[in-house]
Amino acid sequence: LLGLVPGMPNAAFLLAAAACAGSAWLLERKAAAGRKAAEQPAAEAQAPAAEASRDLSWDDVGQADPIALDVGYRLIPLVDRSQGGELMQRIRGVRKRLSEELGFLITPVRIRDDLDLSPQGYRIGIFGSTVAQGEVYADRELAINPGQIDQPIPGIATRDPAFNLEAVWIEAAQREEAQTRGYTVVDVPTVIATHLSKVLQENAHELLGHQEAQQLLDRLAKSAPRLVEELTPKTLPLSVIVRVLQELLRDQIAITNMRTICQTLDEFGRSSQDPEVLTGHVRAALGRAIVQKLGKQSEELPVITLEPRLEQILQDALKGGAEGGIEPSLAERVQVQLSETTQRQESAGQPAILLVSPALRPWLARFLRFAVPSLKVLAYNEVPDSRRVKLVAAVGS
Repeated sequence: LLGLVPGMPNAAFLLAAAACAGSAWLLERKAAAGRKAAEQPAAEAQAPAAEASRDLSWDDVGQADPIALDVGYRLIPLVDRSQGGELMQRIRGVRKRLSEELGFLITPVRIRDDLDLSPQGYRIGIFGSTVAQGEVYADRELAINPGQIDQPIPGIATRDPAFNLEAVWIEAAQREEAQTRGYTVVDVPTVIATHLSKVLQENAHELLGHQEAQQLLDRLAKSAPRLVEELTPKTLPLSVIVRVLQELLRDQIAITNMRTICQTLDEFGRSSQDPEVLTGHVRAALGRAIVQKLGKQSEELPVITLEPRLEQILQDALKGGAEGGIEPSLAERVQVQLSETTQRQESAGQPAILLVSPALRPWLARFLRFAVPSLKVLAYNEVPDSRRVKLVAAVGS
């Protein structure tokens, strides 16, 4: 204030005041920094105690991913877009195609690296269980032998992970030569994406649950509200509808035609709630689409049948409720004969289709699902009257 009095040396007093104020500010800043430094260790010491005292919640409970793809560390660049990885895009394409073909939305695939895997390995999981795995060479391409290669190409011999065909890992510079010799050459992202696609097709029934089924019904309700209203919960509970849809997917039958599926369930669900019985009725209603997919555009449908005596033996056993009552030796002979006939059909470029009675179809489909996976089992009532059949073999002699 003295610096403001007239006649006093203003500049000197004002400079002195500024110096004092600056000193005070610096002292306060140092004091604040000291307090903060003293408080920080105390806060850090309290953090573990707070974490330890925090009660568990559902956020701490892990959930299995519907679809998971684990990769070794050398395959990480394949899923990293910044490094030019194309696998993510290929997988998105697989999901889009399967969603369109199967009739429901395929859930996203969770991709993560796993140091427990070999550097070049990958693993495909469904709800926490490993269903397939393989190894690839990220810096090579896979030359697949379609079965008629006369001049093998040098490389690392292997088998195609998706279809178990003979194959060779080759250098990128060998691609043109391999194609000239008749090989089908694909890059690593295609190898993994194709394997994933096959796994998802074979396990689609596990990916469809109550939530997905309800979403399908909600979509149908927009165009056919009365049908959905009458079907569930009036005629059938959602759980039965889910079982039927799962059985169709297990047999690799698309559920894109939900209107026909629901109309059939509403009609026959009033007399039975057995998922197996209802699935048989739905398959018959979808028969034209089923046969068209198997027989393509050929006028005649090549089929395999059972000898009348064998079919009667199986029917008698099932009538008594004795699926396991069939003699093991007979069951083995049936499997062997059907496997051989299936191989002959496939070698001739024809589908392998076993045509049986509606009563036998569910059991035979389960019986042969893993023994002869490429053999399709149809019931008589699933073949449209307009489609001619051609008998190529009769099993049971």
